[in-house]
Amino acid sequence: MSSRRELANAIRALSMDAVQKAKSGHPGAPMGMADIAEVLWNDFLKHNPSNPHWFDRDRFVLSNGHGSMLIYSLLHLTGYDLGIDDLKNFRQLHSRTAGHPEYGYAPGVETTTGPLGQGITNAVGMAIAEKVLAAQFNRDGHDIVDHYTYAFMGDGCMMEGISHEACALAGTLGLGKLIAFWDDNGISIDGEVEGWFTDDTPARFEAYGWQVIRGVDGHDADQIRAAIEQARENQARPTLICCKTIIGFGAPNKQGKEDCHGAPLGDDEIALARKELNWNYPAFEVPAELYSEWDAKEAGSHAENEWNERLAAYRTAYPELAEELLRRLSGELPTDFVEKADAWIKEVADKGENIASRKASQNALNAFGPLLPEFLGGSADLAGSNLTLWSGAKGVSRDDANGNYVYYGVREFGMSAIMNGIALHGGFIPYGATFLVFMEYARNAVRMAALMKQRVIFVYTHDSIGLGEDGPTHQPIEQIANLRQTPNMNTWRPCDAVESAIAWKAAVLRTDGPSALIFSRQNLPAQPRTEAQLDDVLRGGYILSDCDGEPEVILIATGSEVALAVDSAEALRAEQRRVRVVSMPCTERFDAQDKRYRDSVLPPSVTARIAIEAAHADFWYKYVGLDGAIIGMRSFGESAPAGELFKHFGFTVDKVVGQAKALI
Repeated sequence: MSSRRELANAIRALSMDAVQKAKSGHPGAPMGMADIAEVLWNDFLKHNPSNPHWFDRDRFVLSNGHGSMLIYSLLHLTGYDLGIDDLKNFRQLHSRTAGHPEYGYAPGVETTTGPLGQGITNAVGMAIAEKVLAAQFNRDGHDIVDHYTYAFMGDGCMMEGISHEACALAGTLGLGKLIAFWDDNGISIDGEVEGWFTDDTPARFEAYGWQVIRGVDGHDADQIRAAIEQARENQARPTLICCKTIIGFGAPNKQGKEDCHGAPLGDDEIALARKELNWNYPAFEVPAELYSEWDAKEAGSHAENEWNERLAAYRTAYPELAEELLRRLSGELPTDFVEKADAWIKEVADKGENIASRKASQNALNAFGPLLPEFLGGSADLAGSNLTLWSGAKGVSRDDANGNYVYYGVREFGMSAIMNGIALHGGFIPYGATFLVFMEYARNAVRMAALMKQRVIFVYTHDSIGLGEDGPTHQPIEQIANLRQTPNMNTWRPCDAVESAIAWKAAVLRTDGPSALIFSRQNLPAQPRTEAQLDDVLRGGYILSDCDGEPEVILIATGSEVALAVDSAEALRAEQRRVRVVSMPCTERFDAQDKRYRDSVLPPSVTARIAIEAAHADFWYKYVGLDGAIIGMRSFGESAPAGELFKHFGFTVDKVVGQAKALI
């Protein structure tokens, strides 16, 4: 039987070898945290390498994602479909072992990490999902949802502000099945952290309401095991285990120094480390007996089989609940959702209300919410402004997690990354809201949702200078263009209640990436449409009103500016001009249509085009070309009533008509 240190040294050897072969990477963290990982994965982690997607597995998140060879080594050693050649191909093009853990590349990687602090925040989201799902589905004698979320985090994660946002909320919600390990090695890229990180971190987490286990020797397996046992016994509070470690443990000349943080050790140092660790094997070689002791396939299959037996008993006792749980875990929507959603959209069209699109969004939630028990909503302390609360919304709390709405507080970044974790966990479609301008606070989490292609719905209200008197600090200008230029993102800016409802439907149906729904503060007039036009809204851009024959000029608009385009078209038609109005609520959806459809909406022969949007103007050149015109924003806004601002910045019929005549 191998010693625990020998088992941990397999991680160290594979990590330093892979980084050396790649000629880049971060060997320090894997070597420093190997002992912690060995105890957690061999003694506690419930997982099945033969089925990485088994639902009731424990989740493991490497928040300090630069130490990616730690998780790759663990996955390889425990029997996941990640061979030694994958480790040898570390950081190479098309490798499954990317420089930072990438969701969807290597089996067993629960989330993409690298931007520090977001991994622990994803873990908070996963723990929220587990707690809420357990409250919704578990019954006496049937704990069918019952797993832990473990996260490794370094000093960098602790320094990032998002860790404060997420961990404070985790304490408030009493996420007792969240256990985080702080790799307290005192080193970051610039050297010893004493010059810039002197927080009393344990006290900070105690203030959040966490159980904090201090002073654990991160290289003593007995202390690590005892700490994890203590953490698991406390189901009322999340736990932070403070592990004092030596970065690069085992590399005699570089351990404990920044030299081993983000660079290969070098052949000479690796040879010395092998001697120091008593690892008498060539590069990438692990003896068979160690592989055998690491192998978790049999234990994992046993754990999953035991859960399947419990699931069978649950299905007998609560057949409807079991079917609903399995439906939600599969990501499939209720079979009647589309039919009922379409019927309601038709009602909205027939009603023709002139309302703010944020109110239309709330109406959509009231209609769709009862159809979608998988909704888990929220807002960053702006529920009354974002209008994300609906008639069936119930808050999630420490003592009653059987809800469907999270009060995130003023934590835009934390909220967005938590939603990513909820989506990754499964069982929910998360949505969360703030003002559009504050997307900037959350920008990197929004990017990560797109990178991982997660079904997350970002709701942004107060979408332009139209919010008025709050002024330029609250008036978004460049944010919409930023969202539209993000790969895998669908950005909707609807012009009325109908487009708002369809945007919600599209976001719910989408399974290959996030959606941003952008809504107005001010009322917007309803636009009349045929049934064919209702269908075309989902194409992202369509002809809202047209002329006989080929148009002389095409007006393209989104959101509140569609009404301006319609009014301007009427003024031009009164002068016998042939005008087409195109509403383009989602440019990404429009761009994805075939060329024939795109050309039918925007004929290449018509070069007189005007784009109208109270946002950054330059985005629209792709549709109007250099010969067209753009009525948009090229500066920040001002503080004044909305009507005055639109007039001041040129969003008037006279301005549009004048531009159209000049182009014609």
